[in-house]
Amino acid sequence: MDSDDLEPQNQEKKPAPKNLEEMSLEALEEYIAELETEIARVGEAIAGKQDARDGAEQFFKK
Repeated sequence: MDSDDLEPQNQEKKPAPKNLEEMSLEALEEYIAELETEIARVGEAIAGKQDARDGAEQFFKK
């Protein structure tokens, strides 16, 4: 069984890209900050899942 089969299927649609031409410099900087925060959150989720996978692999190797 592939581990991807165990992950929930994401049925959410991706938000449409923002029109950057219409955004002010300040709004663009805020947008970058929001994206960086989201990237960090996703990175933490990935690290947590990797730790869980590593722990399970170590457990089942014994």
